Order: sequence, then C-alpha cells, then structure tokens
Amino acid sequence: MSQAREYGGNHWSIRTLRNRVAGSGASARDRTSARPAAGMPLLHLLHVLPVLIVSVVVLADFVGGAGMVWLPLLAAGPALAATTNGPRGVVCVGLLAAVLGATLGARDGVPGHELAAVLSALAAVTVASGLASALRGRRDRVLAAVRSVAETAQHALLKPVPATVGPFQVAVRYSAAAAEARIGGDLYALIPTPYGVRLIVGDVRGKGLPAVGTAALVLGVFREAAYDEPDLLAVIDRIERSLARNLGCDDFVTAVVAGYSQAGQLEVVNCGHAPPLLIRASGGVEAVEPTHPAPPLGLRALTRHTPALEVVPFSDGDQLLLYTDGVTEARDRGREFYQLADGLARHVSDEPARTLTALHDELLAHVGGRLHDDAALLLIRKPTLREVVVPEPTVCGASEATGSESTVTRPTAPSV
Repeated sequence: MSQAREYGGNHWSIRTLRNRVAGSGASARDRTSARPAAGMPLLHLLHVLPVLIVSVVVLADFVGGAGMVWLPLLAAGPALAATTNGPRGVVCVGLLAAVLGATLGARDGVPGHELAAVLSALAAVTVASGLASALRGRRDRVLAAVRSVAETAQHALLKPVPATVGPFQVAVRYSAAAAEARIGGDLYALIPTPYGVRLIVGDVRGKGLPAVGTAALVLGVFREAAYDEPDLLAVIDRIERSLARNLGCDDFVTAVVAGYSQAGQLEVVNCGHAPPLLIRASGGVEAVEPTHPAPPLGLRALTRHTPALEVVPFSDGDQLLLYTDGVTEARDRGREFYQLADGLARHVSDEPARTLTALHDELLAHVGGRLHDDAALLLIRKPTLREVVVPEPTVCGASEATGSESTVTRPTAPSV
C-alpha cells in the first residue's frame, strides 16, 4: 500500500498513489486445496514428458528411416528431464536415449564416427542436465526453508483468529502480494480484553521488510494497549506515540480500530483508512464513514486533527467487515475496480467464513487469479440468541464428565 495525504481546510483525505515494486505479485496464502489436486495430472505429465519425447524421436526414425536426421534430437529428452526430475531421473532418461540411439544408428547404417559423435553429445547433455537438476533441487530446498520461515513469521505476526472471539463469530482472509513471502504490510488483530473485544485492521505505507517491521510494531503496541487501556482513544494514542518514535517522516499506517465494550454498540476509530462495511441483519450494506476524519497513524504531528470515536449500533445478526485497499483497488483487465459492497451483498450469509470464502474467490476471478497488492478481510458477526450455544444444566456425575453442550432456541430479543 502506498498512500499520500492532502489537506482541504479541516478535511483530511487519503489519495492512493502507485508505488509498486518491480515484478509481479501473486496471492499465495489463500490457495485452496482444490488447486494442487487439479494440478496433479499436469505434474505427472511433465515427469513423463522426457520419455515421451524420446519415444517420438524413435517413432519418427522408424517411420522416416532418416538415421542422422533424427538421432541428435534424442538429447532433448535428458535436457527436458532436468526441469522436472532429479539427477537420477535425468541419468535414466539419458541412458535410455543412448541405448535407443545406438540401436537406431546400427539399424540405419549410420557411420561409426558419426554415431560416436551423436552419443558423445548425448552424454555431455545428460551430464550437464544432471548437474542443473541437482542445482535446481538445492534451490528448491532453500526456497522451501525460506517459505517455512516466512510462514512461521506470519503466524507470529498475524496470529490465527479463532472462529469465535467473545460474543462474535469471526473469519479472516489474508493474501500477501509476494507469493513466496506470504507476508506483507497489511495487519489485523482481534483480541478479548477486560474492556470487551477489540480489533484492528491496518495498512502500512510501502512494501517489503520495512512494511513488515512497521506492521509488527503496530500489532505489538495494540495488543498491549488494548488490554491495558479502558479508553479506545487511549489505545490509539499509545500506537501514535510509538510510531512517532520509530517511523520516518514519510511513513504512516492507515487503520480502523474498533471495540465492543457495551452490548449493542461498537466503538469505531478511523485513522485515514477505508470505511468498514456494516451489514444489518436485514441484509442492507452501508459504509461506516467517519464523522470527523483523522490522519493516519504516525502523521498526527503534521495536523491539528485528532481521532474521534464513532458509536455504531450493533445488534444481534449484524456484521462488520474491515478490509484493506488491496481489495477495493483490485482491477480486472478492463481496469474496473472490484465493487466490494456489491459483492458482499451478493455473498453475505450467517457464516462469516463462508462469506469471506465466496468474496475471496470472486475477487480472484475479478483480477484473473493474481492480486497485485496485499489484501486483508476481517468479518465479525453478532449471533442472534437463537444461535447461542450454552452448556446444558449440570447433572450430578454426568455433565461434568462429558462436558456436553446443546443449542438452546430462544425468542430473538429486540435489537438494542
């Protein structure tokens, strides 16, 4: 994410800039299990393709009987095997090609010195391909180790969010722009505290390791402050002070911080971020626009604007979607932006995980399967009383041993 600020009287707005790094990105973390399964037949075909090429050359020689015209093409077998097989597979394909080449050469009456030259070239290609295959295997192992470290770092930074937190059903989808990195500058967290459930979704200016470091800083301060501070604005102040000490003058973080400290009400603080989308139990979708726009975190010293607390009614059955600009700025081939509110209205359901899965799949289809910016989606839902799971009444010697639960159906209470 790369953003810039501009002033207009007492109004604060954020304008998106195009500050992309070279090379194309791809969504990586949210690959579905169906994709590897669909790619297995192709993988098997690539492994047997070198043998198929050798077989085609042999068949062409039998049909055409041209001798030296076809024999040099046998080297394509071990050369291609280097891209899909290990050194042992390359040597096997090379030996097969050499045996068949010698047999065909003798059959077609190829002069001995010409046949020896062809077999020597075939041996040289096999050796070179075997070395290339060994180097490729080593690079694959290093890349696998790097991916493992990146994934571990991601789980440490963006800790997995359970399906329920406090009174909410929760779902998260995150896709990093760099496929191999699996981590980026978008951030999210949702934690229960003595003052209710609190959550944050944010977007760090820039990309790469500096953005990851800033995201880690914001999340660390948020997790501590959210648990210590009774006032949500005090949490914002803690983050702001920390960023002021550690960020450069051109760095900042847009974020939405929310808290559920009182039944039926959400407190929302928007610091230069895209407005959350509120989905009413009736199905209507509306943006939670800030009444008093505030600057992104890290830029308060440059303006007199300070964050303001918005109180949003949040009743049973309501949902709130927080997201980053990697979602709303995703474009298709016609350069049309993805319409998140419309997609949410189409796919909203009583299961946040199912809703986000449908949204994410539609987003990938919109961009042709490749996201070029980090994208995060966090959806919370307040279940109705009919959906609340409560423990069964304790029966002496029974429930204590089984720990069983049951779903109790109650009349839905009127919205607060």
